[in-house]
Amino acid sequence: MRNALPADEPVGTLEVVHRFRGPMPTGVTVSHSGRIFVNFPRWGDQVPATVVELRRGREVPFPDLRWNTPSGDDDPSAFVSVQSVVVDPADRLWVLDTGSPMFQPTSPGGPKLVRVDLRTDTVAQVITFPADVVLPTSYLNDVRFDLRRGEAGLAYITDSADGAPNAIIVVDLATGTSWRRLNDHPSTKAASLADFRPVVEGRPFMVRPPDGPPQPVGVGADGIAISADGARLYYCALATRRWYSVATDALADRALGDAEVAATVVDEGDKGGGADGLESDDAGRIYLTNYEHNAVLRRRPDGEYETVVHDPRLLWPDTLSVAVNRHLYVIANQVHRQPPFNRGQDRRRRPYALFRTRIDAGPVLLRP
Repeated sequence: MRNALPADEPVGTLEVVHRFRGPMPTGVTVSHSGRIFVNFPRWGDQVPATVVELRRGREVPFPDLRWNTPSGDDDPSAFVSVQSVVVDPADRLWVLDTGSPMFQPTSPGGPKLVRVDLRTDTVAQVITFPADVVLPTSYLNDVRFDLRRGEAGLAYITDSADGAPNAIIVVDLATGTSWRRLNDHPSTKAASLADFRPVVEGRPFMVRPPDGPPQPVGVGADGIAISADGARLYYCALATRRWYSVATDALADRALGDAEVAATVVDEGDKGGGADGLESDDAGRIYLTNYEHNAVLRRRPDGEYETVVHDPRLLWPDTLSVAVNRHLYVIANQVHRQPPFNRGQDRRRRPYALFRTRIDAGPVLLRP
């Protein structure tokens, strides 16, 4: 158009993989053979299935409808409200169930880590948590794996509870034993409003109840990624500009005290804005979503940051997944347009989207 004013320019190329016209998705993962799995937490939308596989454009309950039909919030044999799905280095699907629909207090049996054998599409293992590891206030957010540690590997999970103790939870996959690390440590907590005032689509991002004053978002340890060599675990709160890493040797060693684990924490600096998801690749780079700028950034091993994609369609980039097909997958789900942040009004506009973009690396596969 003649005399048109300049506007924001996209960076990189996004391919639309799937459009979601029903409930809002949060997590995505891709198997080594290219199967795509997505989850929908029960946050108020009608959710027919909290875990699905995308098959020829359809969202098919996975592994079946029964597993997506819990008898209650403490049902250990069905998914209650799933926040994250992750394919591990051995090409097995792990489902991270919060056991917390609508962010309600958890009961033992509801929060769990479930392994699905992708050769048979059947559940092969269910790991539940004691009440002193997953607290009534806990919200299990995301998970990463190192299958080289111990008999069957370790999992690392972020507890992102809003306004409650945050932590990294470590799980021995052979025994199902779990323990909390960095419990209520400053690095796992959301920043105060005085230190972090995020702006999304030109509006301050805050909890805005229909009646009463706005409140800061208090979501803590959320995004998580493991380094290519497995030596460091990266994590960040949803509401902060900073991110951190901790030595995985310290997380894994149950003989260490809290102070000894905390001594291995490194402040990784200012990540350039609010981030929801983190991910890593086998070239030693860390990916960070940036919900303030509709972007995905990447930190190189030399410490420099670069933009992987920036696009106005990336309305709240959430979960990231690097696949063996050398694509980075990202969910855009408009979290900031939900009613709690808009005085009870739902400003989301379907469809939500799953995108991917080509990268020059594959996933981190820490396996024997």
